[in-house]
Amino acid sequence: MRKSYGDPIAEDLRFVVKTLVGEENFIDMTPNRSNNYCCGGGGGFLQSGYKQQRLEFGRLKDNQIQATKADYCIAGCHNCHAQIHELSDHYGGGYGVIHLWTLICFALGILGENEREYLNDDLKEVAVYGA
Repeated sequence: MRKSYGDPIAEDLRFVVKTLVGEENFIDMTPNRSNNYCCGGGGGFLQSGYKQQRLEFGRLKDNQIQATKADYCIAGCHNCHAQIHELSDHYGGGYGVIHLWTLICFALGILGENEREYLNDDLKEVAVYGA
């Protein structure tokens, strides 16, 4: 999606994220939008069995994320989430990874207890209740 649909879709997603987390909590990566770096987990690479090569490819993304000094990285898909989570552990980034849908569920007050396992301690107990 990053390259296929380009900046207009990236702008729509940025609007959603800024609305969910607050613009003051949004930290941009460089480069960004359609020029953002791939994490290296997609296209079957996550399941390929070439773990060391995948982690080495992902080093560029990890460096990009760590440069933001953000506490969390938002991932749009399962492969990105799994890869980025592993990159944080492998390279000692210490940042959490959260699905975009998890943020939306927080906002709607519908995030189930079993959907919090991968969150860092600061978000595991957050209770957000819908109207």
